[in-house]
Amino acid sequence: MTQPPRTDQSRQGDRAQYPQQNPLRTGLRGRCPRCGQGRLFDGFLTVRPQCGNCGLAFDFADSGDGPAVFIIMLVGFVVVGLALVVEVAFTPPIWLHMALWLPLTLVLGLGMLRPLKGLMIAQQYRHSAKEGRLDD
Repeated sequence: MTQPPRTDQSRQGDRAQYPQQNPLRTGLRGRCPRCGQGRLFDGFLTVRPQCGNCGLAFDFADSGDGPAVFIIMLVGFVVVGLALVVEVAFTPPIWLHMALWLPLTLVLGLGMLRPLKGLMIAQQYRHSAKEGRLDD
């Protein structure tokens, strides 16, 4: 069943029919930003076409590279900080640094990608975000 794209007016009706959801909770759990029940993702990072519970079309959802930028900054800060502490305290060989920090970086980065993408999509829904346009 195909539904028409959502506009700002129809989102106002959504808020009357569905209680407002906490974007932090729904986004991090990968749930629909409107009803909080339906799944947001098909697979690891693929966004579903619409919510299986309330029918909200997810065509507005475009998180782009936003989550990756935040993750690079956060994971980089944590891993570099820990690597410096370990280097100063224990002075391990370089192979040990590689064995510790490369897998940790990969696990933290991939582990945070899906929740942050869900959070950005939930924020887009809450604030009715649209693509920027120049006025003529």
